[in-house]
Amino acid sequence: MNTKIITILITDDEQDILDLLRGELSEADSNFHLLLADSGYKALNYIQTEQIDLLLTDIAMPDMDGYELYKRTTELKPNLPIIMMTGFGYDPNHTVVNAKKAGLKDVIFKPFEMSKLLAMIYQKISESVE
Repeated sequence: MNTKIITILITDDEQDILDLLRGELSEADSNFHLLLADSGYKALNYIQTEQIDLLLTDIAMPDMDGYELYKRTTELKPNLPIIMMTGFGYDPNHTVVNAKKAGLKDVIFKPFEMSKLLAMIYQKISESVE
């Protein structure tokens, strides 16, 4: 679809999810350069030191939830496209609600079809280029 290398930062505290997404996304598009972070703090370090085109992050993580990562990321890089993933039907900390109030537009619920995630990624990347 695109000849430009797209750097995607994937953040999830579950290594099996990181491995699955790395494999699926690498296979789906050879132009994806994937960075993996198993914590919100590692993700923030990448965001501060690397050129990221999109952040794909889990909502529930032990060190920093997705809302806090969203908030800090938008302070550092206000135009960075962000997609949040969650496996929760019920969100006791209202992380999704709080992030949406702060401007988050894209949430994908686990388990999801890889084609749906890819469509969201391409949509967010094309919006950020416009």
